[in-house]
Amino acid sequence: MKFLQARATLIIINLLGGLLVLGSYVWGFLVYPNAGEILWGGVPLSLRPIYTVSMFLAAGGYFAFIFFILKLDPGMARILNRPGLNVFAILFAVILVPSALWLPLTTLAIDHASQLLVWLVRLDLALVALASLGLLFAIINVRPFRTTWLHRLAVTGGILFCFQTVILDAIIWAYHFHL
Repeated sequence: MKFLQARATLIIINLLGGLLVLGSYVWGFLVYPNAGEILWGGVPLSLRPIYTVSMFLAAGGYFAFIFFILKLDPGMARILNRPGLNVFAILFAVILVPSALWLPLTTLAIDHASQLLVWLVRLDLALVALASLGLLFAIINVRPFRTTWLHRLAVTGGILFCFQTVILDAIIWAYHFHL
């Protein structure tokens, strides 16, 4: 029974967290309809097409690894000798909550021209990046280990997701985000 609860918790975290992330974007674009240019944060025009492609690849990667994780046997899956689905649930929460806060924090930093809030936005993105790397590590190290096409797809999806959250968001975007 507790194993079914672990899977249900993971699903609920992803559904609610996903709705919060999407809701923050809907809110942002309703409240700030012309915020598109501002939200690029100074990222050079030459890099923006990479972001566009990467966002779709990262979203596809997210679905690939969540599908893999949900296919794991909740009673058997272990990561560093801990119940695997519990580890995944924590990592997803740390990815999704700050992801939902990014747009409101960014617009708040812009509205108030606050360097403190700029650093809070960067910290927010760093949390997402670290949790994304943790998720990739967990996917690679989940036990019992059996290489399957689905595991390889999940690892590939995790790499694509990390490219977006670590390289593009937490490093490049954060570097270019100035008031």
